Amino acid sequence: EVQLVESGGGLVQAGGSLRLSCAASGFSFDDYAIGWFRQAPGKAREGVSCFSNSDGSTMYAASVKGRFTISSDNANDTVYLQMENLKPEDTAVYYCAARARFCYLTLGMDYWGKGILVTVSS
Repeated sequence: EVQLVESGGGLVQAGGSLRLSCAASGFSFDDYAIGWFRQAPGKAREGVSCFSNSDGSTMYAASVKGRFTISSDNANDTVYLQMENLKPEDTAVYYCAARARFCYLTLGMDYWGKGILVTVSS
């Protein structure tokens, strides 16, 4: 079965850092793009970042560019999101998702994880 399992969330003070992990299984990881999305309280889900294992390309939302870094460990079928200089507005449930081939920061993904909470305090 397809699984995307997020880990690494939690509570952090503004200015701090967290690293989220997305462990993938049940599909051809090397042929997919893995993205991170988030949904803050009262807001719509939005794309944050994406890494394509097909061509190595990356994408970032303007709100996180320069602070977040996405990377892929193909040997372990795991994608990471290193989050630096976190802000209270980064507080959200973060979801890992996958789609074939290439990155798009839209909700049209093939597979979704269950999400993990990141809370950034002032």
